[in-house]
Amino acid sequence: MITTKNVTSIKAEPGKQEIIITREFEAPRELVFKAFTTPELIVRWLGPRELSMKIDKFDARSGGSYRYIHTDPAGNEYGFHGVIHDVTAPERVIQTFEFEGLPESGHVTLETAKFEALEGNRTRVTIQSVFQSVADRDGMLQSGMERGVNDSHQRLDELFEAGEI
Repeated sequence: MITTKNVTSIKAEPGKQEIIITREFEAPRELVFKAFTTPELIVRWLGPRELSMKIDKFDARSGGSYRYIHTDPAGNEYGFHGVIHDVTAPERVIQTFEFEGLPESGHVTLETAKFEALEGNRTRVTIQSVFQSVADRDGMLQSGMERGVNDSHQRLDELFEAGEI
């Protein structure tokens, strides 16, 4: 595992229905965008390190959709799905996100990921997640999401450093 100088920022202002995640990567914008939109790459970095991931479907285009499943060491499965509203390469992706394990469906989040080219072949990714309620947002924060995001970004750093993307 590498250590990185880049730190993931997760901001959730009290009373707001959004989370803002910001992270810089030591890779050009086109490669970071590719890592976020290519199923064969996503399975290698998205999610907590101890979970395995399989893609049920992933159609990274405007009007597409996705579904993936994380499996923990005990064999428990956690499904996630959404609709991809806009893919503008290599600038942004707008999609919905829904965890399938909640007692009732319909807790949908709207996510906008922006990819900003920085000097030195670096990239800043800013993800805005807008929830239907403050309670939904707070539930996401309490779910361990922060650890999963940090693990994901460290795993992605490792792929960039190894030249595998």
